[in-house]
Amino acid sequence: MTVSVIGLTALLECLVLCYAKPPHIVFIVADDLGWNDVGFRNPDIKSPNLDKLAHEGVILDQYYVQPVCTPSRNAFMTGYYPFHTGLQDGVIFPNQPYGLPLNLTLLPQMLKPLGYSTHIIGKWHLGFCKWDYTPTWRGFDSFYGYYTGSEDYFSHTRAYKGIGLDFRDNTRVVLDKNGTYSSIVFAEQAKKIISSHNQTVPLYLYLPFQSVHAPLEVPQVYEDMYSFIKDKYRRIFSGMVTAMDDAIGNVTQALVDYGMMKDTLLVFTTDNGGPSYLGANNWPLRGAKTTLWEGGTRGTAFVHGSMVQKSGYVNTGLMHAVDWFPTLLTVASGRPPGHRTDSIDGVDQWAMISQGAASHREEFIYNIDRIKNNSAIRSGDYKLIMGNPGYYSGWYPPPKLDAAQVKKTMHTADIRLFNLKEDPTEHNELSSKFPDIVKKLQAKLLNYKKGEKAPLNKPGDPRANPKYFGGAWTPGWC
Repeated sequence: MTVSVIGLTALLECLVLCYAKPPHIVFIVADDLGWNDVGFRNPDIKSPNLDKLAHEGVILDQYYVQPVCTPSRNAFMTGYYPFHTGLQDGVIFPNQPYGLPLNLTLLPQMLKPLGYSTHIIGKWHLGFCKWDYTPTWRGFDSFYGYYTGSEDYFSHTRAYKGIGLDFRDNTRVVLDKNGTYSSIVFAEQAKKIISSHNQTVPLYLYLPFQSVHAPLEVPQVYEDMYSFIKDKYRRIFSGMVTAMDDAIGNVTQALVDYGMMKDTLLVFTTDNGGPSYLGANNWPLRGAKTTLWEGGTRGTAFVHGSMVQKSGYVNTGLMHAVDWFPTLLTVASGRPPGHRTDSIDGVDQWAMISQGAASHREEFIYNIDRIKNNSAIRSGDYKLIMGNPGYYSGWYPPPKLDAAQVKKTMHTADIRLFNLKEDPTEHNELSSKFPDIVKKLQAKLLNYKKGEKAPLNKPGDPRANPKYFGGAWTPGWC
């Protein structure tokens, strides 16, 4: 009997990509973690759990996220660029009456028909003005966390044109965690879910930590680990990274203790670059959170799991946050939804991640924002920025003096071109040298702009004030 080369190739691919039993998926998001804020890049940072997982897995070196929180979470959940959903301009503030559009099918909603138990612990930040926007209405079996973008790590309150508690166990307000640091609380809840999970059912645990977003707060024991750092912001921020690392270590230990780790695919990603003005660090990359520079968009990420065939190395294939949606559906033995009238922006990168195959992506859009009048694209090795890339446009080494010396800087040129393969730190602007490349990338951007949805941003609504809801940020006012 003869076997064709094509048939043999398909069989081998199936052996790698297909599972008799879908794996558990633990998707961990660090908030505002910079490029230089992990031990496997910076020996000053104590993150032994992350370092071990990263070195055993696949570190994604050319991986990109959005410049701020809400748009990246949009990408994780939908597989769409935020300029295709209306969430491209900034973040959703607590009193703004909008959210991730309800006509979109989210990743947990796709995983439920595939047999997954779905849970979220931590930060939502995709809208909550009405219950329909909240996690348990959008595919999650349970929610334990907070709706808004930031809050106090110990009291779990958020002050924004009103002050209120923002902590829920499903729809119930959590009242008994005042004084307990959030990464500790979230790790404890993750351990409860893992310990009680029916292991015949695949688990999807979405774990978007509050850490290491402002406000800069951490138990003193963690700050003391960095007494050698004179800068206060950087010292506290570094302690926050280690506190989060301990929490992640507790979660992975629970997976080991309950016999689930060997069947778990663990993803770790930041949601945007670090705010260099608040203790984070993206060195040697240019820029910071909120900007279109590499420091605002090139993200720290890795994948760990026994189902990853090639591991223990740094993968240099191009990948974007929108790619998680189709990639995880492939891992779960599903596919992106065929009923959509327009295709998602994400591409399946499982072969790249699991086997070291070539990336299925040659270009991506950093963002298109008609309000800020800026946009950027990467195609191959070249990056084109149109408009103002953001107000933190410098290069910021780990601070040795007062972090206030990280000053806002703005560049007024309308067009900037960089070769990221030769110049990953964006020092050498090339637009005058390669006008043909500029024209080619401008044409590509113009074509993408034709599909831009109007930003959904709306003015704040005073009806959101927690004083109308017993002192808690609560849906039901839009």
